[in-house]
Amino acid sequence: MMHQQPMMAGDMLGVDVGKPNEEMNNVGGRGGGYEGGGSFAYDDLFPALPHAQPALQRTTQVSNKLRVGSSLHTQVFHVPYEERKLDNANTFGEGESLRTCQNITKDTGAHIEISTSKDGSLTFLLTGKHSAVLEARRKILTHFQMQASKQISIPKEHHRWILGKQGQKLKELEKVTATKISVPPIADNSDNITITGTKEGIEKAEHEIRVCSEEQSRKALERVVVPKIYHPFIMGPYSEKVTAMMAETGARVHIPPASTQSDEIVIAGEKNGVLAAKAQIEQIYEEMKKKCSTVRVEVPKSQHKYVIGARGTTIQEILKETGVSVEMPPPDSPTGTITLHGPHHKIGIALTKVCEKANSVKTATVDAPTWIHKYIIGKNGSNIKKITQDFSKVHVDITHSEDKIKIDGPPEEVERAQVELDDFVKNLIATLTLKDETGVVINIIESDGNNIIRIEGSRHGVADAERELREMVNKLENERVKEIYIDHRYIKSLIGVRGEKIKEIREKYDRVLITLPDQGQKRSPTKLRGPAEDVEKCEKYLHKLIKEIADSSYVQEVPIFKQFHKFIIGKGGANLRKIRDETQTIIDLPAEGDDSDVITVCGKRDNVEEAVRRIQQIHNEKANIVVEEVTIPPKYYNSLIGAGGKLIHSIMEECGGVIIKFPPADSDNDKVVIRGPSEDVEKAKAQLLAHATERELTSHTAQVRAKPEHHKFLIGKNGTNIKKIREQTGARIVFPTEKDEDKESIFIIEQVEAARKQLEAAVAEINNVSEGEMEVPMRHHRHFVARRGEVLRRIADECGGVQISFPRQGVNSERVVLKGPKDCIEAAKTRIVEIVEDLEAKVTIECIIPQRHHRTVMGARGTKVKDITAEFDVQIKFPERDSAEGCDIPVTNGEEPMQPSTNDVIRITGRPENCEAAKKALLEQVPITIDVEVPYELHRLLAGQKRRELMQTYDVHILLPPGDEKSDIVKVTGTPANVDKAKQALTDKIVEMEKEKEDRALRSFELKFSVDPEYHPLVIGKGGIVITKIRNDYGVQINLPKRGEPDDDVITIQGYEEKALAAKEAILAIVQQIDNQTREEVDIDPRIHRRLIGPKGKSIKRIMDEYKVDIRFPKRGDDSIVIITGEEENVLDAKDHLLNLAEEYLQDVVDRYTRPAGPSLGDFGPTINENVPPPGAGSGPGGANATNSPGFVVKGGPWEQRAPDTASTHEFPTMPGGPAAAPAAPAPAPAWGPRR
Repeated sequence: MMHQQPMMAGDMLGVDVGKPNEEMNNVGGRGGGYEGGGSFAYDDLFPALPHAQPALQRTTQVSNKLRVGSSLHTQVFHVPYEERKLDNANTFGEGESLRTCQNITKDTGAHIEISTSKDGSLTFLLTGKHSAVLEARRKILTHFQMQASKQISIPKEHHRWILGKQGQKLKELEKVTATKISVPPIADNSDNITITGTKEGIEKAEHEIRVCSEEQSRKALERVVVPKIYHPFIMGPYSEKVTAMMAETGARVHIPPASTQSDEIVIAGEKNGVLAAKAQIEQIYEEMKKKCSTVRVEVPKSQHKYVIGARGTTIQEILKETGVSVEMPPPDSPTGTITLHGPHHKIGIALTKVCEKANSVKTATVDAPTWIHKYIIGKNGSNIKKITQDFSKVHVDITHSEDKIKIDGPPEEVERAQVELDDFVKNLIATLTLKDETGVVINIIESDGNNIIRIEGSRHGVADAERELREMVNKLENERVKEIYIDHRYIKSLIGVRGEKIKEIREKYDRVLITLPDQGQKRSPTKLRGPAEDVEKCEKYLHKLIKEIADSSYVQEVPIFKQFHKFIIGKGGANLRKIRDETQTIIDLPAEGDDSDVITVCGKRDNVEEAVRRIQQIHNEKANIVVEEVTIPPKYYNSLIGAGGKLIHSIMEECGGVIIKFPPADSDNDKVVIRGPSEDVEKAKAQLLAHATERELTSHTAQVRAKPEHHKFLIGKNGTNIKKIREQTGARIVFPTEKDEDKESIFIIEQVEAARKQLEAAVAEINNVSEGEMEVPMRHHRHFVARRGEVLRRIADECGGVQISFPRQGVNSERVVLKGPKDCIEAAKTRIVEIVEDLEAKVTIECIIPQRHHRTVMGARGTKVKDITAEFDVQIKFPERDSAEGCDIPVTNGEEPMQPSTNDVIRITGRPENCEAAKKALLEQVPITIDVEVPYELHRLLAGQKRRELMQTYDVHILLPPGDEKSDIVKVTGTPANVDKAKQALTDKIVEMEKEKEDRALRSFELKFSVDPEYHPLVIGKGGIVITKIRNDYGVQINLPKRGEPDDDVITIQGYEEKALAAKEAILAIVQQIDNQTREEVDIDPRIHRRLIGPKGKSIKRIMDEYKVDIRFPKRGDDSIVIITGEEENVLDAKDHLLNLAEEYLQDVVDRYTRPAGPSLGDFGPTINENVPPPGAGSGPGGANATNSPGFVVKGGPWEQRAPDTASTHEFPTMPGGPAAAPAAPAPAPAWGPRR
């Protein structure tokens, strides 16, 4: 490179070295850049290179090839107010809506910006990857826009084309249309596909699905591209033209809906019909193309719905009367422009109709509190009918969630209706009293556990009120409560993330109260309560949903030998990731330290089986694995497996860890699969066959038949009856399950004769059906038949399906008839007598607890009172909460009121002994407050984590006094038992804190001593390793001062006194060791310090490790002294090595900065030499000119050029014909300050 420098200089200057004087004259005359001060023109000294244009073109071409497109997409869409799902937040963007948007952003990765318009509509701006934006849009519309549902019929054979490979096509369609599409499973013969989403999304999805279905049809399919503005003319008003066309040709014509931006019309059907329909469509298009014109008119967006009409009827009406189509802007369009297309002579008529429709309806609101809405409506709408009977075209919308009433209709009628409705509302507010519509006062009085309703008023009003109340009671009696048992594993999936799924179900069945079991209760039922019809529908829906959850939660375990797990995972997890993605399953491998070799696969059953097959395929390819099938009768499976699987596991372990798999219990397969190395498989096979032969020789089975409803009685309560037979005979008795087709067969295995005799005797006794009767007091009949006979159903289930008949309502009889097996009847009688005794013995007692403690007594969600109710079999009723009561704050003795109020009385109903026990349990839950003395100086130690732990452990509240009081009293609040435990724990904690305080005082010993700051880095060590070791060894804190501080030689040690002294000795030992070492200063040129140190200090570290010395370079760049410390011999060797390296590196530096002989300034002639002083002219006594000479100066270079002034009319003149230029503004100051 050095030899090329003269050539480069010559090229840049454009100078021929052989003719310096001639070229210099040219330079001086051409540029005029030379001045008396020794300045030269930049353009003369550095002319432009020739042939620069082609290079520029090549660069441009390369840059075009390297251009990278953006992967981010932005989409804006709107949700009109009338289609919004309103949450409870006062302002959109708060509460649930904010959390929902945050969750969508987290799930999809798309950035969401939201805004609310004055009309209540929402605007969303999404930014991110294309797929993320589509997914986020779908989720936003699901959560914030009201959803509709539509079923369309698609031939079953076309469903797989709609789903696509592994359902990908359906997922993509759901993303694009922002809908949820439910395709029936393969086992379901239904052709109906359900689409859920917004109206526009449903239309788009339906269109795409139908197009896909037609494409797969064996009939002809044609696609005709017709601009979208002509689609209404092809469809005709109310779809008359396209319907007639389809009837005439027999072809199916699918025209995309208005919300879909597509010009493609799809025709399907018989070939001749398709061609005929296509010809008609093209003919209509050509005719309208010739005579069609377009007109646009601005209409406020709030009036668009009146132009559209109900389901678009107004637009269709205009099209039918005038032949002009009306095109509405998209809902998310910011403009209100309506476009009209049609014949020239009809456009004016259509425009007039559009304006009439837009101005034909007016909207007004009347303020009315929600609590008087029912009075405004009146009985069966009588009041509102009186107001609006003269305004036939006025529509009144009363929404119970708003304090407003909306009125729509013709402007004149709306104004009159608004005045009348406003006067009616004001009159209602002024005159409405607490009396009922019937003019009566209704009071509910509770006496002896019974509610008595007292009605006061006129005779006629009392009769009307009584009639209405009885109607309400009958309606309530129609309510049904149903319990369904759901596997606790599916409860979490049923609830969904943040309760979204259960919320959706509750919204769908808003008349049904759904109560899920508490967390941790595995066998508690899910309760449904509401109208019978709605409860049945909700139950069916829940069963369907649980089935779907169960189908997607299928789990299968695959035993794979541990050493082959790495092949399943693949390089960088490639194999495992591929299997997961392609089968849509969750695959979990055991951890490295886990002894298990089982791989767990979870997902849909078909997908799980495919994933297992792939995993086993990889395993078989990498190992010498064989699979052997052994035929063994299924009746021996249980005995071969053994209790808890011990026998089969022992065989597997004994045979080298082979895998033995039995077929499922519900299958007819008798093949047992053995998998593993060939030798081990043969060994396991021999043992299995030996065990099976032994079972076959020593056992046989028998069968006894009994009605399914008698099985419970044969089994007995908690299995007592069947256990007794098993213990006496030693036989195994197997009852049929729900999956078995034969529900009557009971199988006996081993020792069958004795067991069969006893079982047949029991069956015969049960089959001896008889009829019995008993008397039950009439006052208790209601208890048995209430809630649709829930108590009777429970007794029948417990007592072998016995039938119990109580007298009908109104029949004066105490006779109860029971039908069924004799033993079942006796058991039912006993149970009924027990219930009657409980009812007879039931009493109601009062427990007085101040109402401010009720919340604490009940516990979170009533858990405490539920436990007491269940434990003592009582009913506990709390009084209505008085809003005037104080907060739930426990008080100390002496603050209770003398006379309890009615709101303090809790009523307990049940057996006397149970009521007293429940009352005692309730009183034990009343919180008390005690004072515990804790020294004030320990309060700061008690606060924080220790206090929270005590409160959580003992379920109490611990209140520390304010800091300014400096009191020793700490208040502990809770139930008496918990308070006593917390007090004891607090006393123990005080002792512990006192010890901590003493220990802290001992640890606060401080020791200071001086050490030369020069030794501080060595005391710290590399990366602090030395000082950290001392701190850890002696358990002390060591603080070293910063360099330059007043006492920068003082080291401070804090800790136990003996530990601090020991740490000091350790530091002084290090210092003493350093003092014994040799220290050598070496002068090395600073220019090569960096090269000696090397990148990231690698070179100097290698030298220090090699010679076992410490080398310190100066921090200042101009200091040349390098310090070497260590053993004397090592220091001298390191010094010689450093000096040798320095000499070598310094020579390289000299060579680099010594330029070879080239053209000098003297070669350019006397013109330059006259102004440039000779070398050394300023170094001697007479060299004063060196300080005044400006040196070699070049003017006009890029560094002196300024940016163009955009405000200047000279640099940016006005275009010809443009507006007159404004007066030039003063040039703004540059960003880097004024030019110098």
